[in-house]
Amino acid sequence: MKGVRTNQNEQQKVPAYVLPLIVFSQFAGTSLWFAGNAIAPDLIAANNLPSGTTGYLTSSVQFGFISGTLVFAIFTLADRISPVRLFAICSLVAGALNLSTIFADSLVMLLISRFGVGFFLAGIYPVGMKISSDWFGKGLGKALGYLVGALVLGTAIPHLIRGYTANLPWENVLFITSLVAALGGICMFLFLKDGPLRQRGGGFDPTAIIKVFSQLNFRNAALGYFGHMWELYTMWAFVPWILSQHIGISPESVSFLSFAIIAAGALGCIMGGYWSQKVGSARVALIALITSGTCCLLSPLLLDGSVLIFVSILLIWGFSVVADSPQFSTVVAQTAPPESKGSALTIVNSIGFAITIPSIELVNWLSQRGDSGWFLIVLAIGPILGIISTRSLLGRDL
Repeated sequence: MKGVRTNQNEQQKVPAYVLPLIVFSQFAGTSLWFAGNAIAPDLIAANNLPSGTTGYLTSSVQFGFISGTLVFAIFTLADRISPVRLFAICSLVAGALNLSTIFADSLVMLLISRFGVGFFLAGIYPVGMKISSDWFGKGLGKALGYLVGALVLGTAIPHLIRGYTANLPWENVLFITSLVAALGGICMFLFLKDGPLRQRGGGFDPTAIIKVFSQLNFRNAALGYFGHMWELYTMWAFVPWILSQHIGISPESVSFLSFAIIAAGALGCIMGGYWSQKVGSARVALIALITSGTCCLLSPLLLDGSVLIFVSILLIWGFSVVADSPQFSTVVAQTAPPESKGSALTIVNSIGFAITIPSIELVNWLSQRGDSGWFLIVLAIGPILGIISTRSLLGRDL
């Protein structure tokens, strides 16, 4: 298997606590991602901000993450220094910036705060995958299934917290998520060391990105991931809006259902991870793309159907829309040069998250025009292009 140097003996030596610790720390750190969105109505009311602030909050975190991943990739930070220490530092700093949202008294300060959170999330999500790839060889697909599942739960958890604390001050969401993120970083620093498969990278190499993309399997895996990202975050961002527009339920119920639909993806990631051990990561990613792409195409019927069908298809969509993410990351890690693995994962993440911005803005624009039952179909563009790229990876032991 290209890009991975491991054997069965190395795999057996991984302590049982390693994966649960990485998974918890990843969940803790990524709980910061949508913390601002979960309390967006409260932030808007508290600071007399325009109604479009919710979209700005999402984009600020995304732009921050993109900027962070670019900086981390260009300077090969995850390959040059201890990824465990980098993860811990970024968790603490991101948690502090998340807490600073409480003191932001203007739109500019609020967006700067959320941008900072996104920037340091670049040292949590892709670096967490790097840490996993340094510990797990043959079992990487399963390990990343748990890891991305943790990210999904982390993304969804602010909605659950807000649902339970709807009658309490909105600052509680920020206090809780910041505390959890800090705890995850501290646990990572105190109880985990760098994995045995880690290979220290060299200094700054401006051609590193070109080198990894010159490899065909790596390029196809990255293109498949980019198609997946066109769909994923837009679907997640619009779940609360879709629920509030098409079901007459309370804001608390919207929060709980949003959590359930997004969190269903955690189960998809974990099940896909186990399945990848039998059929390969590329095949699992392909099937997930086909399933979520079909949900995109069925969206007009989804929005106009019964409540039971509406919620059922949203749950299937939430399950499949992210199930391919850990498998694409697995193939990216397996096909990248070992000494550039961390930077390869980071730059692919950076480009993928950059793709989410035009997708979110396009769907936001379409949702305000014409028949709202058709606007989500444009998300199918991503899965279709992803399917074309991923098919070429089948039969390559990936």
